[in-house]
Amino acid sequence: MICIACPGQGSQAPGFLEPWLEIPVFKESIEQSSKACDLDLIHFGTVADAETIRDTKIAQPLIVAAGIASFEALKDKFGDSLKVSGTAGHSVGEITAAYVSGIFTSQIALKFVQRRGNEMADAAALSPSSMAAVVGGEIDQVLAHLDSAGLFAANYNGAGQVVAAGSKEAIASLVATPPAGSRVVALQVAGAFHTTFMEPARPALKEFATDLSVNDPSMSIWSNSNGQLVDSGKTFLDLMVNQVSNPVRWDKTMESMTSANVSLMIELLPGGALSGIAKRAMPNTVAIALKTPADLDKVAEAIGK
Repeated sequence: MICIACPGQGSQAPGFLEPWLEIPVFKESIEQSSKACDLDLIHFGTVADAETIRDTKIAQPLIVAAGIASFEALKDKFGDSLKVSGTAGHSVGEITAAYVSGIFTSQIALKFVQRRGNEMADAAALSPSSMAAVVGGEIDQVLAHLDSAGLFAANYNGAGQVVAAGSKEAIASLVATPPAGSRVVALQVAGAFHTTFMEPARPALKEFATDLSVNDPSMSIWSNSNGQLVDSGKTFLDLMVNQVSNPVRWDKTMESMTSANVSLMIELLPGGALSGIAKRAMPNTVAIALKTPADLDKVAEAIGK
């Protein structure tokens, strides 16, 4: 089974779009997304600095647009020989996955991600907050440490990684004094996503979502909320709305992929993080991250083309 994995915020680096713009179908998709969002996504994905593309209002549309464009590049290169049977996204990547599965059109995906990014940025501005990855350590001890520090476990990423979220002060303290047996890496994000810090964003996003047109998925799609398959587009949309202020259970998603015998995971642009986790948590699955166009050759080798 071939699965498309769609990365979330924090995975983008300055200039990551540059080499892909030589592919006509990719460039055309980014240009269409730029018009849909009224943002110059080519500028933000090529010459803008790290601080600029960390802004949630820019980061989220940029990531989803890049994911959509890289999926279009995959389809253009491999056609029917790339038999994708499932998809899942991490955090904002769920919007890309909704596009891949047919739940959203590209236009609806971009409308939704732009509103999501705006609402979450406004929520983040209410109180200084941030996130940090906790790598290693015994999971129960790590969670107890976070709880005692007034922090949330926002992302359960599996393979010994939990992402903590909370006030900037508490995150700084966590970086300085990690839980036993772990190391902590501060993340370049603008707020404590997937926690109660984001609850102010949820009601407005829920209201916005009521008018969106969705389809039921044309392939298997797993939810971040509990890792389970979802067969209703409306249900998946509701889960995405609630996810902004609830933890991402990517660990559960990978467990479901493993149970479904996913043999090849292709991580869309800006790839790297999810494939790295999968190589540790899903050892029987080949994981390929699309970072540059040269990675398309790895896909060709994996599917025998």
